[in-house]
Amino acid sequence: MLKKILIANRGEIAVRIVRACAEMNIRSVAVYTEPDRHALHVKRADEAYSLGEDPLSGYLDPRRLVNLAVQAGCDAIHPGYGFLSENSEFASICAERGITFIGPKADVIAGMGDKTQARASMIAAGVPVTPGSDGNLSDLDEALKVAGEIGYPVMLKATSGGGGRGIRRCDSADELRAQYPRVISEATKAFGSAEVFLEKCIVDPRHIEVQVLADSRGEAIHLYERDCSIQRRNQKLIEIAPSPQLTPEQRNYVGELAVRAAKAVGYENAGTVEFLVTGHEVYFMEMNTRVQVEHTITEQITGVDIVREQIRIASGLPLSYRQEDISYRGYALQFRINAEDPKNNFLPSFGRITRYYAPGGPGVRTDTAIYTGYTIPPYFDSMCLKLVVWALNWEDALDRGARALSDMRLQGVKTTAAYYQEILQNPDFRSGQFNTSFVPSHPELLNYSEKRDPSEVALAIATAIAAYAGL
Repeated sequence: MLKKILIANRGEIAVRIVRACAEMNIRSVAVYTEPDRHALHVKRADEAYSLGEDPLSGYLDPRRLVNLAVQAGCDAIHPGYGFLSENSEFASICAERGITFIGPKADVIAGMGDKTQARASMIAAGVPVTPGSDGNLSDLDEALKVAGEIGYPVMLKATSGGGGRGIRRCDSADELRAQYPRVISEATKAFGSAEVFLEKCIVDPRHIEVQVLADSRGEAIHLYERDCSIQRRNQKLIEIAPSPQLTPEQRNYVGELAVRAAKAVGYENAGTVEFLVTGHEVYFMEMNTRVQVEHTITEQITGVDIVREQIRIASGLPLSYRQEDISYRGYALQFRINAEDPKNNFLPSFGRITRYYAPGGPGVRTDTAIYTGYTIPPYFDSMCLKLVVWALNWEDALDRGARALSDMRLQGVKTTAAYYQEILQNPDFRSGQFNTSFVPSHPELLNYSEKRDPSEVALAIATAIAAYAGL
């Protein structure tokens, strides 16, 4: 078993990994840049080391992180999600220095990170993919030719893309001409690669992803699926496990496809295979070679500790479970509580948290790194916390979500919590029948009233009185 793990990340996922290490009697090492000096993951880890003043560069320097792991006596690095979690160079450097990378091998990360190579691997494995270009596009003329053959609308995508970036829908040849240089530019800036490819746009699909675990012995299992259809501009907002929209036959089918995909590329550790589902058709979209933000809801319905399994697999141990051992119970929802103002085009709302009270009660879980007095820095993702609820049936899970959102107090910044309350009351959402068009199709849900907490009102009055008295 691994003895000491450097966590090459920050925020709630770093805290999540620290907790897993504590339960497994493994020492945890946190890293931080200056804006994170007082962050919760720094306070909770057994050791913590500074990466310097710059907010981002330290988290994105693979050699520095590996050197630090060696100096601190670590035998492994957990990359979390984001930052360097899907960086094949990072995994390679770990291997060179004798540090275990808690994730798949470097060549698998590279292969699945290259979207055209991933498509080719899936085609060879018999996993259905959306119609599109055979590989990277050589120029705009080839893009126009392929689009003409498969029909509009099409999706122009960065080959090395991810996180919803480097993607543009094109409904006509004119739009493709306009978007082609923009995607090239965005891909180059965000991913350091100008390579793009083209796929048929599946209009208003359901976004279904399957959690897989695979060990070094070639065994792989799935932990059922999550429905990530509630999203805005390719960014997930609410995730659900299992999907209320799949039939048992579809559920078994996507699970089998995900395991086939993992085995086909020699996958090891935790990963997620993402699909687009429309009617009875299922298409492979991509594979994420890391732990997902929404791993929480899979843990809630299956009882499997995914981060613990990641560490066990990286230690060379076999899977703790066989496929027949895995079952699911009830429904779980995860709400990404972002520091954003939904009524102002989801403008980021960074600043000091003047009050934070976590919701609790039966079936409620919060994964976060914030606390009262913490200042959310403007350099990172806007997510404050992940609010997760579980109940035995769909209706109860929705009602529990509404109650938990109402219980929570997060003041000092704008958040998406009130917006999620509106979604939970919407008949289309409550019916369990929705797709990726739900958010743009329901702009009226942004017309909610913002009720101010009595303590906030009292503070505002007191401030006004003090200001008046000082005149």
